[in-house]
Amino acid sequence: MTSIAVIGAGWRAQFFIRLAKMLPEKFEIVGVVARKEDVRTKLNLDFGVQTFSSVSQLLSHKKPDYVIVSVSWDANPGLVEELVAAGIHVLCETPPAPTLEGLQSLWKNVGSAGLVQVAEQYMSLPGHAARLAIVRAGTIGEVGSVEISSTHGYHAVSIMRGFLDAGFEPTQITTRQFAAPLVDPLARAGWNDDLNPRSAKTTISLIDFGAGKSGLYNFVDNQWHNQLRHRRIVIRGSRGELVDDSVIRLVDGPAITTSRIERYQLGYDLNLDGYDTEHLSFDGQVVFKNPFTGLRLMDEEIAIAQLMVQMADWLDGKATAPYQLAQACQDHLISLAIDESIATGNSVSTQRQAWAN
Repeated sequence: MTSIAVIGAGWRAQFFIRLAKMLPEKFEIVGVVARKEDVRTKLNLDFGVQTFSSVSQLLSHKKPDYVIVSVSWDANPGLVEELVAAGIHVLCETPPAPTLEGLQSLWKNVGSAGLVQVAEQYMSLPGHAARLAIVRAGTIGEVGSVEISSTHGYHAVSIMRGFLDAGFEPTQITTRQFAAPLVDPLARAGWNDDLNPRSAKTTISLIDFGAGKSGLYNFVDNQWHNQLRHRRIVIRGSRGELVDDSVIRLVDGPAITTSRIERYQLGYDLNLDGYDTEHLSFDGQVVFKNPFTGLRLMDEEIAIAQLMVQMADWLDGKATAPYQLAQACQDHLISLAIDESIATGNSVSTQRQAWAN
């Protein structure tokens, strides 16, 4: 049993609380920190958790095995530093700090402690986990480029770097932004009343990771929720490419073949096991198996729950670190350079940082 605490009370923080409650054999929530009394009261009523008004109050009650920090960008670094100073392991939200100076300062203050991991969940999503297994098996050869159009900034960068196995070397970024009419029918809260086209920005960025590796970032405002825009990923290798769930590659023969990633979903037709993802397969081999079958989690919840469990197992010496602070700093360094390239209209280069050492 791993004891955890959560700092924060927003939409994202409640993901962590809810998932921990769904895994009582794995987690004990010893407390949730929230500043406002009415918020603390609601958290207690909704989740049955003990609440505290400050980190010091939490730690005087009990020191958890690790603390999840899910707060605003500006508040995140200070809380992480406070917890590390108290010797507490931390799983913090993305990004670790809002600015380059903030990233550098945070790394200087806590990097060497080795206590901080980051909740970058995208490569743990079932689809990406399956694609990564296929790539690592050498199915499409050596990966040279990744195109991603689904999510924003540092998340997209983490996906590119994950498939490219890109490290911490300098990069060069060229970005342009365009505006065009687009209906925006859905937001986090549901359907919008206004279904008239409005100006939406499209950001397109070419990222040169060096050593022949490149990334193409294409993101439209609110693309997370706007289902009028397909999600798309293209992973190109020396022996083929993977486009979404379709793979084309050269095999012995020689021959060029195509295959698909298939999702085995429970709950269809007369399957009465409940609507749930069971596994993803490729050419008859399971490339992702849902470790939480029976809980009926959506993909995002599966990914976050995996990070939480991996963090606990890492602390027990049973698993590798879920997502190191250095990796998250590098992701946001490149994301900030994308923003700078938009603002200036120029190409921007990133330099090797202290967290690369």
